[in-house]
Amino acid sequence: MKTETASQHIEVTPGVCGGKPRITGHRITVANIVIWHERLGKSADEIATEYDLTLSDVYAALAFYFDNREAIDESIAMSKALVANLRKKNVSQLAKRIQEPTSHGEDPVLH
Repeated sequence: MKTETASQHIEVTPGVCGGKPRITGHRITVANIVIWHERLGKSADEIATEYDLTLSDVYAALAFYFDNREAIDESIAMSKALVANLRKKNVSQLAKRIQEPTSHGEDPVLH
């Protein structure tokens, strides 16, 4: 008997997590799993334990990624570019204050 394992563990719902593929019943996206596993080096066991998922959830997300690698990588790159753009446009108040010159050579953070 053949079962569609990925469809039991992965869902796409418009309006939830930006319509990105995610673990069924969670707001954890396939891209999250990929970043934690492939880029941060976390094992499937670590991810499952830390985020209260089953190993099947994690492996289904990784299988989905490898079946749709180009689209998921593009989504990750777009998200990264969006964050970089937002950071460029919205400098933190602390960073602004640190960069401001002071009147008496005083430490700007302490004032």
